[in-house]
Amino acid sequence: MAPEYVVHGRFSVKSDVFSFGVLILEILSGRENNSIHNGDNEQSLLSYAWKSWRDGTAQNLIDPALRANSGSMQEMITCIHIGLLCVQENVAERPTMASIVNMLSNSSLSLREPSKPGFFLHSDSNNLELPLLQEHSP
Repeated sequence: MAPEYVVHGRFSVKSDVFSFGVLILEILSGRENNSIHNGDNEQSLLSYAWKSWRDGTAQNLIDPALRANSGSMQEMITCIHIGLLCVQENVAERPTMASIVNMLSNSSLSLREPSKPGFFLHSDSNNLELPLLQEHSP
């Protein structure tokens, strides 16, 4: 669910865009948006996707079955890029569905860099934090 819905009960077309982004990332990774164990760290799919993108290792997010049997690696990386744009914490930074269709159909289109997604989970000494929810707690 989109952060603005969980925290404030607000639902909009941009909440649908957030969900669409989660679906893109789930399909490409072959994982659900729940905890991923990566060594000693535990993180959400969105956190893992963001860190992989930021570290330049987004191809590691892609399900090995897709890497071996599917089309262009660049197209899959572009889809991860679009998925990350869809799950931006700031609602105004998320694209519209019309612009997503344009991004998917126009390979020469230059995409802006995504920022940290909403509900960014990170672990520090096995202490999971959810900054967005903590930020809005009473």
